[in-house]
Amino acid sequence: MPVNTSSASIEPTSQPDEPPSGNFTLENILGTNHEAVEHPRLKEKDSGDATGPGEGWDEESAVRPAADGFCVECEDQPAQVVCDTCADNYCEVCFAAQHRKGSRKKHIAKPIPSGAKSKSVQNGPAEDAKKNGEQEDDVDMDGSDEELDRISAEASKAPVSTQILSAQPTIGSKVGEWFVDRSKYIPLRLTYGERKFLRLLDAALQVSEYTDKIDTLGFGLSKPKRIVHQIRELCAILSGLVLAADYKQGQELFTDRDFQSNADFYQTIFELGRRHKIMNPDKMRTTYGKLIYLLQDSQSPDVRDMLSFSCVKPIVSVHTILEENDALNMLRDDLIAVATQEIYSEGRSRREVQRDIKNKERAIETLASKYQRSGLNQEQIRQCIYSIGDNHAFLRTNRDPCEKMIAYLKQHFHPTHPKDNKSSLAIRSGKQGARLSHDHAKQYAYVLQSLTLWREILHDMFRLWSLAEQDLLAENVPYRLRDTGQGLNRVQAAPKTFRMMHTILHRAQQSVGTWVGSSAIHMGDHNVPNALMFIDKYSQIYRILLPICNTLSQIPSLAEKPALRSYIEDDFGSIDNCMREVLCDFFQHGFDGSGADNFFDAGSCIDGRLTSAWNWCAQLEKKRYFPVFLLTGFVGFDGDW
Repeated sequence: MPVNTSSASIEPTSQPDEPPSGNFTLENILGTNHEAVEHPRLKEKDSGDATGPGEGWDEESAVRPAADGFCVECEDQPAQVVCDTCADNYCEVCFAAQHRKGSRKKHIAKPIPSGAKSKSVQNGPAEDAKKNGEQEDDVDMDGSDEELDRISAEASKAPVSTQILSAQPTIGSKVGEWFVDRSKYIPLRLTYGERKFLRLLDAALQVSEYTDKIDTLGFGLSKPKRIVHQIRELCAILSGLVLAADYKQGQELFTDRDFQSNADFYQTIFELGRRHKIMNPDKMRTTYGKLIYLLQDSQSPDVRDMLSFSCVKPIVSVHTILEENDALNMLRDDLIAVATQEIYSEGRSRREVQRDIKNKERAIETLASKYQRSGLNQEQIRQCIYSIGDNHAFLRTNRDPCEKMIAYLKQHFHPTHPKDNKSSLAIRSGKQGARLSHDHAKQYAYVLQSLTLWREILHDMFRLWSLAEQDLLAENVPYRLRDTGQGLNRVQAAPKTFRMMHTILHRAQQSVGTWVGSSAIHMGDHNVPNALMFIDKYSQIYRILLPICNTLSQIPSLAEKPALRSYIEDDFGSIDNCMREVLCDFFQHGFDGSGADNFFDAGSCIDGRLTSAWNWCAQLEKKRYFPVFLLTGFVGFDGDW
């Protein structure tokens, strides 16, 4: 049942005499006079600062110059080159964007010496602010850009496995270590009892206004008071969860406010929500962000010290369960490929499908009987096997559309020489909204490498999600609340995810040979503020490609009806021409660098490719072949197929 988790829900009906409001204690924070409570250390730091109307504690000064050592354009990335003519420092992406045309195209850029650059970056905005006598206004306690860069640099040196997994072993072949490596990032499927707690958590987050109250600009909302708001709202949610799960235990919590005694319950219920989301990216679309941001705040030292425990624990994976019970050899058994295979019915007889089903069930029972032991019963082994099967289903739904689109590209278009103008993928900047200018061969290579990169990302999505959560919930990587042009967002470095993305990008570049366009990866800036935005963005790829693949696969069946065949032949000439027109338009204008809020934020960078594809989806209703999509059952890019 839904739980009212507002801050008022944790207040007792009557309050004893309040201790002095200046004491920063949990009792004062949860009391009726909480407005007078402020964080003592930050209060001293902010003493003397006046917050007037229109100047929030986390707003960035509009007149503050770019920090020394950072790009003058984006102000987020360290400067890499200096323009002799402009006498300004830029990162490589911004320099290319600002010097694409006109007289600026003739400007000469020189790389900034590494020693000078590192020195500038180490000083960063905080040092400049101190020199100018300015007060830092960021959300985190130290709040400075150079602190983020220093911490992210240290975190990036930590050992992170970036080995790319090979293709899935086929039935009958030796599985080797493939399933062992893969299982490290496959979450364990939830049991029936765990799903009850999941519904409780989801209901609590649905009615919670945590991010509405915490991530906001307000008059007089200083950083010391924000810590009080964080602890108060967090305790409200924790209290509501316990009360809904166990009324008697919840009543005791209201009396003594001993949150630490329920630490295991909190860690478990929050882990269930995170685990469920990774396995089902289309679920918890409105509540997962609240959950992660809540846990992100709970990891701050001030909140953890106040609660005396951490709300975060590692995700329970298939590898964890089997390793704890010394049963990893099951993942090296060749039968595991049969037990976890997906069974397709397309183009196969019922007898063949039934035979595969029986073989799969027999393999599951054989493995469950063979590897059961004390502490690991047969049902738990089946749960591990089913979880690996869920991962295969995820790959089929998310990764396989990329492979199908690559096959369509190679089938209908020549890599270098188009058959005619209708088969040409050439685009020109400024025409039909395109931001890029490519001839046919260059656009063919650009589309192929983009689809290949998406396929590689989705193949390792579970690992990327694991690293993204590690970055988001890291204790030593603070965030800054900043207006990125799309509202207030938590800007946070993601060193582990960023490093893994570079490894995947390198793998994609090697597989296609040449690389067209920019290879810049935006993460922790105004384009992609944090790892949550990154993972959410790339988990939507199948929502773009799957409806297109479904439509293309059903066009031949439409032609079996005389009336529809006549419509297709009259408007497009033939079935092949109809499919080619859809593909040609998508490969042209789904990858033309368009779709950003301004001229400089799109283009050919890694994230700009996906932005262009979403922009094409928004324009689909204006295309002349849109009725064909409707005839095949298309309902939208955000529905069920």
